[in-house]
Amino acid sequence: MTEMMYPCAEPTDVLKAAKAKTVYDMLRRSRPRSRADLKRYVKIFLGIDVPDVKLCPDHSSPMDYLWRSFNVDFDDGSCRTNRTDGTYSNADCIVWANRAGGKTELAAVATLLDGLFKPDCQIRILGGSGEQSSRMYEYLTTFLHKGFEGALAGPVRKGGCRFANGAGVEVLTQSATSVRGQHVQKLRCDEVELFDEEVFAAAKFTTLSRDGIRAGMELISTMHRPYGIMQREVSAAANAGVPIFKWCLWETIERCVGRNCSQCPLWGDCQGRAQQATGYLRIDDCIAQMRRSSRSGWEAEMLCIRPSLENIVFSEFDPAAHVGEVDYDPNLPLYRTLDFGFVNPFVCLWVQVDHEGTVRVIDEYVRSRATIDVHATQIKTQTPCAEEQVSATFCDPAGAGANDITGTSTVRELRSLGIATRYRKSGIVAGIELIRRAIRSGAGASSLVVSARCCRLIEAMQCYHYPDSGAAALGELPLKDGVYDHPIDALRYFFINHQPRPKTTTRRY
Repeated sequence: MTEMMYPCAEPTDVLKAAKAKTVYDMLRRSRPRSRADLKRYVKIFLGIDVPDVKLCPDHSSPMDYLWRSFNVDFDDGSCRTNRTDGTYSNADCIVWANRAGGKTELAAVATLLDGLFKPDCQIRILGGSGEQSSRMYEYLTTFLHKGFEGALAGPVRKGGCRFANGAGVEVLTQSATSVRGQHVQKLRCDEVELFDEEVFAAAKFTTLSRDGIRAGMELISTMHRPYGIMQREVSAAANAGVPIFKWCLWETIERCVGRNCSQCPLWGDCQGRAQQATGYLRIDDCIAQMRRSSRSGWEAEMLCIRPSLENIVFSEFDPAAHVGEVDYDPNLPLYRTLDFGFVNPFVCLWVQVDHEGTVRVIDEYVRSRATIDVHATQIKTQTPCAEEQVSATFCDPAGAGANDITGTSTVRELRSLGIATRYRKSGIVAGIELIRRAIRSGAGASSLVVSARCCRLIEAMQCYHYPDSGAAALGELPLKDGVYDHPIDALRYFFINHQPRPKTTTRRY
């Protein structure tokens, strides 16, 4: 019988392979010590080349987020805030990025790194829906099966896994019951724009620092709506010292090579940025998405310029055009306009109209949970002229109704405190149309300017919206959310009452 001979490796080759495997496994268990090390680690062991170039002003690269999320728990000074005392913040951050921008996958990478290199760190994944939570966890389980099984303490289960070092990951459901009672170090909220408000409020109290691991709540989403959770949290981030990692299509698209820019549909937005890109989104896929989306949707979902304005009442309001430095002019009549509230805010706007007919909103007062006498005192103090020089104070007609308990009305109380008010009944739609006309007339001209001091009114002009049912075209009224509607109502009362009353004529037949 003839013996079949198979080629075999030399003993030295076997030893080299064993040694290489030992080194490879050792490197897998070694914590990356620098940003460059982390980028190489993720590329070698997970096969992900994280984009690390920012191409738009005030943007970040995806690698900026991953490095900060990982390294914030290792005190080497690279994660300091811009505080003058040089202290560290907690690990909170916001990720605002484009669709298909790798947000969920990168958050899963960060979760894996936390589990591997931060003993006893407890991480929770909370998505805007069950499907969204599962997506991040599915990325994580895929990574674990790329040679990290030895780091686990038991099998990978449907709703979570445990690491041998005591770290653990669990998936939470989108319910207040699921969130309450959790005390963990890391909470990653994916597609926070889709969160239930009650769940989001409960989630804010779940993170606690422990054993050198900083508590961190990461909010990860595109920004679909200018009146949603994401917009609110991004606006508050600067005052709270929370870093925002923002990237868009240009930080995640593949490098453009050999294309004719003048004939490319993306050129108007790209302006050559893709030639320096280091991402992975195929250019042809991006062109197809742009062609089948609205401009508003494209800007919101892919360029991260601003959220979609398709459901906004005053979509043509532009701070660049309608916000300016306007102050009190003693040569022009001064008007005040009021919207009443107690739990919801009480609003007063100071308005002047110049000789060209431009409506100038020069100041605002917004306050909740105060009595009428407190409001009256502040209104008088804030008014830049004597009370008798105020041309008129307009208000909500509902303020004339008598209170069932006191037997008096808000209008009567204000008059007794020296503020005479007047009002005219009208429909909401009619007032909205007058404001729209001032923002931009049929001829394209604007006759409205708002002082930069009026922060609440400016925010309301950009966020006042129709119900999410999208039935605005059917004549549905804007949503009364108790936040944005009150400054708008005050402005609406001005336009309604400042209109000249129709002349009465008598005819004989």
